[in-house]
Amino acid sequence: MGLVNKAATYFHTVRHLRPVQIYGRAWFRFYRPQPRLEPAPPLRSGTAGWAVPAMKPPKMVSPTGFRFLSESHELSFPEDWNSSGREKLWLYNLHYFDDLNAHGAEEREAWHRALIEQWIRDNPPGHGNGWEPYPSSLRIVNWIKWALGGNRLEEAWLHSLAVQARYLSRRLEWHLLGNHLFANVKALVFAGVFFAGDEAEGWLAKGLKILSREIDEQIFGDGGHFERSPMYHSIIYEDLLDLINLFAVCPDALQAGWRAFPDRLRDLAGKMGAWLGSMTHPDGEIALFNDAAFNIAASPGELRQYAVRLGMSTGDSWRVAVTHLADSGYVRCELGGAVLIADVGEIGPDYLPGHAHADTLGFEMSLYGQRIFVDTGTSCYGGSEERLRQRSTRAHNTVEIDGQDSSEVWGGFRVARRARPKLFQIEEAGSQVQIRCAHDGYARLPGKPQHCRGWCFTADSLVVEDIIEGKFDMAVARYHLHPDISVEVSNSGREGHFVLPEKHRLAWHLSGGTANITSSTYHPVFGVSIPNKCLEIDIEGIKAAFSITWD
Repeated sequence: MGLVNKAATYFHTVRHLRPVQIYGRAWFRFYRPQPRLEPAPPLRSGTAGWAVPAMKPPKMVSPTGFRFLSESHELSFPEDWNSSGREKLWLYNLHYFDDLNAHGAEEREAWHRALIEQWIRDNPPGHGNGWEPYPSSLRIVNWIKWALGGNRLEEAWLHSLAVQARYLSRRLEWHLLGNHLFANVKALVFAGVFFAGDEAEGWLAKGLKILSREIDEQIFGDGGHFERSPMYHSIIYEDLLDLINLFAVCPDALQAGWRAFPDRLRDLAGKMGAWLGSMTHPDGEIALFNDAAFNIAASPGELRQYAVRLGMSTGDSWRVAVTHLADSGYVRCELGGAVLIADVGEIGPDYLPGHAHADTLGFEMSLYGQRIFVDTGTSCYGGSEERLRQRSTRAHNTVEIDGQDSSEVWGGFRVARRARPKLFQIEEAGSQVQIRCAHDGYARLPGKPQHCRGWCFTADSLVVEDIIEGKFDMAVARYHLHPDISVEVSNSGREGHFVLPEKHRLAWHLSGGTANITSSTYHPVFGVSIPNKCLEIDIEGIKAAFSITWD
């Protein structure tokens, strides 16, 4: 990258940031509060009736063995809490203590009690990965949820919990905002309700004030989370369910002016549950747009059961032929045994595109309960070439022009110029749904090309039409296939079949281009890479139509 291009990339990245993200970064880097070690506040009375929360798969495989992000390791403490030989995200997971509230946790209670003792002994206040705000936030909540579930916290543990809450209250992640800040203030609310007294009331008041504002900012009217990732949406949805659970256990913790807050949370959680249903495939798992993967957040089914335990309705109101999540920028179509989920929106908040991919006008599709066209998914964070590839346009089911990304993703979590959707239309006519949308992500290129895509969807066919206006040298449309799907291409490169595991055959035809099969990889889980096939279509002229039919 030349000096001029590098400067332009930085400019188009930084210009969208909020001032607090700029000066907050400097503040966060240089300000280190002194941990306050005074005794813990007393516990709040009347904390019975905690509902079983959402459960995730176990993370501990032995008293010192852990499995995170598809990697298992036996650890030696204390050095392995902050090992230079482990990925930062893996170490973060080690400090979350998610296993306290995982499936079968009661069988590992002795391990958990020993681990809490070990953590307190090996992680002095203010030092190491465990005291960074995000892992602190998740650990505070996990310890309190575990205690509310009937597990006794020793006096030394309560003291550590209070020290953690005090430290966190002065280390909120204003420079990151988004789901990080949400996790921070959720932890303050939990600590403020779990403990009693003036200090706890201060944590609660601070947490509620910021939380109320962030809810307005982060949760759209259609129920979607503003980072537009089904995985992070699921995390925030679980946060709301946890808060509903907490206030049901301790209703007296809320002072005048906040008594209606739980009802507000229930209303929002209902919308978030419906949104999640719309973004879930028939196999019961989420669509993989925008840094999404399985097994990080609780599954849609687990979250649904949690909502039921909290007395919330989880009707299938989203199960209609067409659901347009207008604020989030997604459309779900379900006709017969086919489901299409299309991305026709912004890539994310302008000031927070860290989890965005260059996937505008991409889509996923399932048929007969089997995923056919898949988003590549996410297996890693960080600044590697593989991370950049997974965020790139070529890793998604959309069109790449002149070898460029539709949005300028770079680094691990950066975006410079980004695509804006335009000219959106959706029409239902009998048993047919038509969607059209364009974007201006390639307008920065010399010929100012614009990509327009249309989907015509019925119970037994899909036609995807791509039109490119403006000057360009080459354009490639890609269709990434689930690993269980094989593809056949005729000698002409204009027709063939997709073959499903149950031997269903889908015929496909192409006009305005030629197709060939390439090898790719699919990443439905962090740390996992599964070989799959991709049908690449070299578009000839300015228009290509790709049609699929099935019985």
